Amino acid sequence: MADSTSIPASATAIQDTAPPRHSALVRLTHWITTLCFFALLVTGMEIVVSHPRFYWGETGNSLTTPLFRIPIPSSRSTVPSGYNYVLPDQNGWSRSLHFQSAWILVLTGLLYVTSGLLSGHLRRDLVPSKPQRSWQAITTTLRDHLRFKRPTETDTYNVLQRLTYLAVVFVLFPMAIWTGLAMSPAFVSAFPSTVILLGGQQSARTLHFILSLTLTLFVAGHVVMVALAGFKARLLSMLTGTPATKEQP
Repeated sequence: MADSTSIPASATAIQDTAPPRHSALVRLTHWITTLCFFALLVTGMEIVVSHPRFYWGETGNSLTTPLFRIPIPSSRSTVPSGYNYVLPDQNGWSRSLHFQSAWILVLTGLLYVTSGLLSGHLRRDLVPSKPQRSWQAITTTLRDHLRFKRPTETDTYNVLQRLTYLAVVFVLFPMAIWTGLAMSPAFVSAFPSTVILLGGQQSARTLHFILSLTLTLFVAGHVVMVALAGFKARLLSMLTGTPATKEQP
């Protein structure tokens, strides 16, 4: 096992003077987003259990043919699910926590985007650089991912990571917020075009569910890639800002 005496003094000096891999604000918004997403995922699952059927258009109920349904028992006896029992109904607290977490996430996202634009973080770290925008760079990065090639400690975000993060920040999350607001009677009464553009409240609910699944898959893939890149070092980097270094055996 390697000890501290085997690490060159020059490497230690470089590590001590190296700038943080992630700024304090990026780390703060990352972990707030993580907590909010977890709360939204758990409460969202409970909300789905109350009516695991999805429709398209403005209206949909137990007597309407669904676009698709989740093959699980419902928490309401009035919702046909093919099972002869119902699950405990926790719809009240789950909706309250879901909405609270969503608003915290919205404010956190606005803080992150505003700070990222002002500091240049989005342009510097997320917008693909000119060399990365070539077809060769994209195919090389894709090939490395398919081979599960582990990145080095000094690697910056590659083009696929940057495009994925941009899609999450500027497409998936905003769409999830939009479709969520489109299911709010109070918001729709003030801004009816919010739901009209989506094709109705049931369409908004269905799209919201699909977007939530997509974001969940992104988070799962993100965790897997962090693990492949060196989970301990990357986690420490996001907690303290310390530049990721090769993990010692």
